[in-house]
Amino acid sequence: MILGKPGGGKGTISNKIISDFENHFHHLSTGDVLRKHVREQTKIGKEAHNFIKSGALVPDQLMIRILEDEKCCVEDEKGLLLDGFPRTIDQATALDQSNPVDMVINLDVPTDTIVERISDRWIHPPSGRIYSYSYNPPNVEGKDDVTGEPLVQREDDRPDCVRKRLKTYEETTAPLIDYYGKKGILQSFEGTKSDVIYVGVKDYLNNRLLH
Repeated sequence: MILGKPGGGKGTISNKIISDFENHFHHLSTGDVLRKHVREQTKIGKEAHNFIKSGALVPDQLMIRILEDEKCCVEDEKGLLLDGFPRTIDQATALDQSNPVDMVINLDVPTDTIVERISDRWIHPPSGRIYSYSYNPPNVEGKDDVTGEPLVQREDDRPDCVRKRLKTYEETTAPLIDYYGKKGILQSFEGTKSDVIYVGVKDYLNNRLLH
C-alpha cells in the first residue's frame, strides 16, 4: 500500500509503479472510486458526500464496503496496490483480518509542499485528468487538453479544506506509520518531487519483487 499525506504524490507514484510493475499489481485508489460514486450519486456516494464536503474522513465501514466491492472485480492473481486505504487504525485492523498488507511505502513530503501543491490542482471530472498551473498546466487555461471541457477544483482541494485534511491526517492516519513500522513492513521515502522520490521507490520494489 501507499501511505502519505493528502496531495503527497500517492497517485503519481502509484501510476509509476503500475507502469513498471504491471505484472504484479492492480492499482486501487479508493479516493478515485469514492469520487466516482459521488459523481454518479450511488447509495455509497450519497452517504459519503457530506463527509467529503466537510473535509472529514469517510467512516471506516463505508470504506471497507468500497474495498470489498472493488476486490470482487479483480479476476487474476495480481496483488492490489492500495492508494488511500486504510486511513485509520480501525481500518488497518479490519484489513489485517481479511487481506493483510505485506508491504507499505510511506511518502514523507513536507507540509508546506503539500499545501502549495494541492491548492494549485484542477481536474477534468469525467476522465480524472489532473492539471497543475505550476508544473502541469493545461494547454488552454481552464480547459481539458483532450476534450476542451471546463476544469474544476475539487471541493476537498480548496485551501481551507486542505488544512482540515492535513489536520485530520495527522490525527487519524499518521499513526499507521508506527502501526506498520512495528510490523516491519514499512519503508519511508523523503522528498518534495515525485520523480525524485520514485527513484528510491523503484529500487526498493526491484529488490523486493524481482530478486
